[in-house]
Parts: sequence; structure tokens; C-alpha cells
Amino acid sequence: MKTAAKRVLGLLAQVDGPGELIAAAARLREAGYTRFECHSPFAIHGLEAAAGEKPSRVSFVSGFGAFFGLILAFGGMAWMNAVDYPHIISGKPFLSYQAYTPITFALAVLFASLGALFGVIAMMRPRYHHPVFYSDRFAQFSDHGFFVSVEASDPKFDAEGTRHILEDLGGKNVEILEGV
Repeated sequence: MKTAAKRVLGLLAQVDGPGELIAAAARLREAGYTRFECHSPFAIHGLEAAAGEKPSRVSFVSGFGAFFGLILAFGGMAWMNAVDYPHIISGKPFLSYQAYTPITFALAVLFASLGALFGVIAMMRPRYHHPVFYSDRFAQFSDHGFFVSVEASDPKFDAEGTRHILEDLGGKNVEILEGV
């Protein structure tokens, strides 16, 4: 029976805390690495800037969705009440916009959230299994672990050279991520 050969998928290093993780991200970016991830049990202010991440465009998609929901709701109710079936009720005008506020707000929120959901799905790179899941040490990530991983697909990746850089950054327990 032949076993599948394992290939190197990247390197994983553990750092001591949030400050060291930010410093590691900045130094990896300065060294020219582009395909690395920082893993933390909580959000760290400034980590995106240190890693060189660009601001997300999802807010624009969400804002467009909110504007579309607002126009759809207000336009739909105005057309139904003033054009399609104009009927005077209690002496109110056909276009009584004050009554449209709750539904207009609700549809704006609905379309904004749908825009955010589908915007994130469309803009993210689908990845169903990250190489760090092959590491037993990574299981403590959500409790108190701070990790940085460099993928083998990075153009600057060299197993020994990258290992030395991670160790120089203060990375402990640097391990090779292997998988099929």
C-alpha cells in the first residue's frame, strides 16, 4: 500500500503576546512576505496596518445595499399609495411619507446586511481548510495562543530562511506544516 507523500504547506510560530504579534507582522511585511497570517484569540488594534492589509470595500457594498433598500421601500410605498391605488384615508395626503419610515428603515437595514453578507462572500478568497489545522499546538490558539504562519505559496518562502526569520522575530516552537 502506497502512502501519499506529504508536502510542505508553510511554517507556524508561536509568539508571546499581542505586541510581539504586531511586531512580527510588521517585520514579515518589511521582509517582503505577502502570504502570512496572524492568529490571535481576540482582535488586536493596529494588526491590520502592521500586516499591510488594505481597508475592506465591504462597507461600500453594504452602504449601496442600504441605499437600494431605502429607495425600494420608499419608492414602492409612494407608488402604491399615490399612483397605483390613491385612496384618501382620514384626510391624509396620498404621499404621507411619515408612515413610510418604519418599513423604509427596516428594508434599508435588511439590504445593508444582505449586501455585507454577499460582499464578504464575493470578496474573500474561499479557503475551507487552512494548513495551520494540521498543527496540534495550534489547538491552544483560541485560549491564549498568538501565532504567525507563513504559507509555502509565498514567493519569498524558503523553509530554512523563513524559519530563521521567524526565530529572529521571537517565534517559539517553529514547526513545519505538512499536508497532502
